[in-house]
Amino acid sequence: MGFLIRLAITAVALWITTLIVPGVDVHGRSGGNTVLTLIVVALIFGVINAVLKPVIKVVGCVFYLLTLGLFALVVNALLFLLTDRIARGLDLPFEVDGFWAAFWGAIVMTVVTWLISVIVPDDR
Repeated sequence: MGFLIRLAITAVALWITTLIVPGVDVHGRSGGNTVLTLIVVALIFGVINAVLKPVIKVVGCVFYLLTLGLFALVVNALLFLLTDRIARGLDLPFEVDGFWAAFWGAIVMTVVTWLISVIVPDDR
C-alpha cells in the first residue's frame, strides 16, 4: 500500500509541477490519458531515483562535498531530463524543454512531494 501512496504523491507532485513550471508539460488527449501519463511518468521517475541516484551520490560524493550539496540540484535536473527521454522513448505525451525547465521542475517536484508527504500519513 505504501508504494501506491508514494506513486500517487509523485504523480500529483508531477501534475502540480506541470502547472507551475513553464517547459514541463503533459499533452494528454483526454483527462484519463493525462492521469495515466502522469502515473507512468511518476513510476519512471521513481525507478530512476531509486536506481541511479544512490549510485550517483556514491560516485559523485566529492562534488557534493565541494559544492556543499548544491551539486544535488544539477543531479536532480539531469535525472528529470532522463525521465523525459525515457518517456519520449515510450511515446508518452510528457515533455521537458531543456535543462532549466528540468532544474526548476526538479526543485518544484521535491518541494511539492515533501509537502504532500508531510500531510499524507505514512504507514511506517
